[in-house]
Amino acid sequence: MPARRSGDTVPQRRDPVATRKKLLTAARQEFARHGFAGARVDEIAMRAGVNKQLVYHYFGDKDALYLAVLEWVYEDIREQERKLNLEGLPPEKAILRLIEASFDHLAANPDFIVLLNDENRGGARHVRGSTRLEAMHSPLVKSVSHILNEGVRAGVFRKGIDPVQLYISIAGLSYFFFSNTPTLSAIFGKDLSSRTARRARRRHVADLVLQSLRP
Repeated sequence: MPARRSGDTVPQRRDPVATRKKLLTAARQEFARHGFAGARVDEIAMRAGVNKQLVYHYFGDKDALYLAVLEWVYEDIREQERKLNLEGLPPEKAILRLIEASFDHLAANPDFIVLLNDENRGGARHVRGSTRLEAMHSPLVKSVSHILNEGVRAGVFRKGIDPVQLYISIAGLSYFFFSNTPTLSAIFGKDLSSRTARRARRRHVADLVLQSLRP
């Protein structure tokens, strides 16, 4: 076998995990900026620094790529919630931690809101086709249910609270604030994007939810 000359280049094998992550990151940016309808596969490939055909190789088509992005952003927030170890905390502390984590995640990931708004405008067509999202949320509902039951036993929460309704309220109180900050700021003549306004909103959501749970 002839020796390799100093000027020869060694072909590099592509790392499929890294390539998929690059494509998801690029797609997340493109879909958040232009929505599903306006996003372009060739632009996603260019952002990721790969050939356009690799998008189809890894994901099949634009719809499947969009769903993969949605599943990724949902998994991201579920992973953050798992790290909170909520069931190891006193009930009120656990709910407070969940409220704060939900609020902080939306504050740090404005593209999450944009992506969800776009998917809702489309009637959740892609989310309905997911085989993963319901499974992602099931452990969270069980965890919240457990915390509520512990709170009832400890005498700090009232009976009869639906864990799904509670989580929707926690997420919704923060989601509405962040998705409507520009219009709310204009209507009320306040800069609701400021740190002071966000801290006040975060505290208000926590106080409101915890008060609603008490006997």
